[in-house]
Amino acid sequence: MRILFDQGTPAPLRDFWPGHTGATAHEMGWSTLENGVLLSEAEQAGFELFITTDQNLRHQQNLQARRTGLILAGAS
Repeated sequence: MRILFDQGTPAPLRDFWPGHTGATAHEMGWSTLENGVLLSEAEQAGFELFITTDQNLRHQQNLQARRTGLILAGAS
């Protein structure tokens, strides 16, 4: 599984996903993209999971139309 870690998500989290490939938005050159564009780029690049700490993402984006799974890290 390919996992994309958003800005602000601790990169060491990738160590907890053995057997999976992870990259950060910064590593992909996507650190300045807005959330909707970032999610589209991630889908086009074949990422299957997006991990973010952005608590507002679920209110800003229509996530039901997305093919990439989402984890809100730090959500209560």
